[in-house]
Amino acid sequence: MAYNLLNMVSGSSSVVGAVKFLVILSAVAQFKTDAHAQSLSKSEPMFISRSETFKFVAGETIQLPCEVANTENYIVAWKRGIAILSAGTVKVTPDPRVRLVNGFSLQIRDAVPQDGGDYICQIATLDPREITHTVEILVPPKINHISSGAHLQVKKGASVRIECSASGNPTPNITWTRRNNILPNGEERLYSPILSIENMDRHKSGIYICQARNGVGQPASSQVVLHVLYPPEISVETPVVYSGEGEEAMLVCIVHGEAQPEVTWFKETMQLDTTERHIMENRGSRHTLIIRKVHLQDFGNYSCVAENPLGKARQTLALSGKPNTAVFRSAPISQYKDRYNISWTVDSHTPVEEFKLFFRRVPQGHEIDNSIEQSQPLQHQGIIYSQRGGYSSGHHWPPRSDWRDVVLPAIPLSHHFTQGMSYMIRNLDPNQQYEAKVQARNRYGWSALSESFEFSTSMNDEYTDIASLINRGLSDSEMRDLSVTFYSRASGLLINSRRYFPILLQISIFFIYFSM
Repeated sequence: MAYNLLNMVSGSSSVVGAVKFLVILSAVAQFKTDAHAQSLSKSEPMFISRSETFKFVAGETIQLPCEVANTENYIVAWKRGIAILSAGTVKVTPDPRVRLVNGFSLQIRDAVPQDGGDYICQIATLDPREITHTVEILVPPKINHISSGAHLQVKKGASVRIECSASGNPTPNITWTRRNNILPNGEERLYSPILSIENMDRHKSGIYICQARNGVGQPASSQVVLHVLYPPEISVETPVVYSGEGEEAMLVCIVHGEAQPEVTWFKETMQLDTTERHIMENRGSRHTLIIRKVHLQDFGNYSCVAENPLGKARQTLALSGKPNTAVFRSAPISQYKDRYNISWTVDSHTPVEEFKLFFRRVPQGHEIDNSIEQSQPLQHQGIIYSQRGGYSSGHHWPPRSDWRDVVLPAIPLSHHFTQGMSYMIRNLDPNQQYEAKVQARNRYGWSALSESFEFSTSMNDEYTDIASLINRGLSDSEMRDLSVTFYSRASGLLINSRRYFPILLQISIFFIYFSM
């Protein structure tokens, strides 16, 4: 045998033949193996689809894929729990919404929340094969209940707790808002199903809106109309109404209340009825007493009284013929170091007969702050009235911070509604802060004291050099518009008026010309 093998190796033709034989045997063996595997794969059923999770909005159509292969000799079935939905191509469930499409894919029309859950597609082999689809039904939000109902009435001072419940999938987020207003806590929105309000009053009444959102469909909302029952509340538009004899006056009360209050008007203690001269009007919460052709006896105190089942309220007003409170009009800084020209205006339906001006240096930290009632009356000597409608005085005021007062007759009397006055306060200290108040009196009495007005003196007087204006080359129109203070060292004359400017300008030009 060894001899035969040696002969085969020694012959090249014999070696090649052996190799070819071995290759053919190997190829045949591989072919048989592949054929067997292919035969096995053709006979085994299999799923092409995979298990998945699906989300559908309520009302949509559910479609669950179940694509299979090699199931000619097997039954494909759909199950949900223990219930059989289909077997092969036969629908088993009586639900008319269910059917098979595209082979074994399961379709359910008009999805409802109860359709959520696990669905199994199964191949009925000896060892069953299956895939499972999980279905979640998304449901838009819905307001189920508001604890207070659509309307709620509470009394002033009470506490309110309103709960809003909603359903949906996912679980909705609930917020509270208030129509055309912020919430009582100052926020625009409350992220909570419970709205709590303490110490209710009329300012907290309104329409409150509960809104539910979960990202599915449109938000759901519901509203609560909240009424606060409270006794009348009154505010007056103007506490003191100024008028004159023969004119018309209007007294106004703003009245709020729930239920709507009944309003009556009184003069002192006497209830007023509607007459030709007394007219009572109301528009909403605004109640007005109109007095036509005011008589002297009409001046005095009035009151409006409002009453509803929860209580009663009263507010007083005054009808006065006295002047209004005066208002200062002068600049707060003087152009002089030792004087100040103070001016004011006052409205009065009757001519003002006199003014009383109070002024003092603003107290420093160590000085006593005296009230006006402690001021010392001024001996009114040396008060000079000028044709320009103002006063001046040569008095020297002590450096102390005591109030001083000056009574100034209104000469001539003015019949204009707005009347004015000015007064030159002299012999003040340089670079100091002063304050002033003023009163006006007509035939009906003194007005109330004005608000305090502060002014200050300058460090030095501000003078204007005519020659510098000419050298600077101002135009004629600019010079005519200037109102400049001029001072004559020879005579001590002080002039501050546009009226004398052209004359002084010509005199100045004359002296400048002849001095060149």
